[in-house]
Amino acid sequence: MITPDYYYIIVGGGLAGLQLALEIRKDIFFKGKKIAIIDPSEKSENDKTWCFWEKGEGKWDELVHKDWQQGKFISDSVEKNLDLAPYSYKMLRSIDFYEYAKAELQKDPDTYFIQDTITRIDEVTRTAIGEQRSYTATHFFDSRPPTAYKEDSGSAKIFQHFKGITIETVDDQFDPERFVMMDYRVKYNHSTCFTYVLPLSSKQALIEFTFFTPFLTEEKVYDEKLHEYIQKVLRIEDFKIVESETGVIPMTDYPFHRHHSRHITKIGTAGGWVKASSGYSFKNTERKVSRLLSNIKSGKRPEQHLTSKKFQQYDAIFLDVLEKRNDLGESLFTKFYTKNSIQNILRFLDEETKFSEEIRIMQSMFHPQFLKSFFNKL
Repeated sequence: MITPDYYYIIVGGGLAGLQLALEIRKDIFFKGKKIAIIDPSEKSENDKTWCFWEKGEGKWDELVHKDWQQGKFISDSVEKNLDLAPYSYKMLRSIDFYEYAKAELQKDPDTYFIQDTITRIDEVTRTAIGEQRSYTATHFFDSRPPTAYKEDSGSAKIFQHFKGITIETVDDQFDPERFVMMDYRVKYNHSTCFTYVLPLSSKQALIEFTFFTPFLTEEKVYDEKLHEYIQKVLRIEDFKIVESETGVIPMTDYPFHRHHSRHITKIGTAGGWVKASSGYSFKNTERKVSRLLSNIKSGKRPEQHLTSKKFQQYDAIFLDVLEKRNDLGESLFTKFYTKNSIQNILRFLDEETKFSEEIRIMQSMFHPQFLKSFFNKL
């Protein structure tokens, strides 16, 4: 039998691929097993910002750019301060994570970074076919989203799409100790959209205009809404843009697990690792990686028990509501944040709540559309 080029190949050197590679390299169980991380780019730019919450100190604290224990939710009808303790809301710049991960992984002689675009994986020959050459392995962790999910008519499809700009002001304008989770005062065409503010200092903040909608929009719409928020809501006239980022995150109940196979495990967005109802992925990825490697060490399939069917069903119903009645977003999130403690909300989003707590949370958001979506998804 021909020895494969690598024991594992990770297709994609983004969040999921690098977190997986870091954990493999830290675990003595995998010592001596060659892994390759294949990505089309070198990941040398700050292309996104990740935020997550956790109690106390965490494994990524040395990379955290800023953290907060105070937040705020704002809609037309309410302004609510959020005291997150014992949780902290942490912000991490992607470039800091990429540089850290590459520096750590390059210390290991059995880890290889390859710049190439994988076009397909032949499971019979266990070969990843790239534009430059082909690569063999015993198992592949593939972060390329399947094209089938875009064409699937049975799954809800909401896009979290946004543009964020980091601005600097001449005078003190921001409270650096309190971030804004959602502010619904700037609107667009009866859709679910809000502004998200991460103050980095009294004179600098990342301001993001975000949609949860079944449609995408042109970049000029984000620009118009960002400037409307800065000038009319924050009443800031004099500022400069330091950095900008855009993104599209699929929020869907598509059954990504169908694309796992004996020698290919889908990871990241392609594996359904993005929390479907919120778009958060960083801590979700950490939990999935831990379970995946535990499965391998126990002789199980890597993808076993990676998802909770109960929470998948909750997400599916909520996404169906937003898909059918996108105009309800502000009222639903207002109920969500005002009728529940922020600690219970974060536990619910982390899928750590009990069934009785979940019933109370769902009752707090009730609208007749939930019944329709429940039976639609049943």
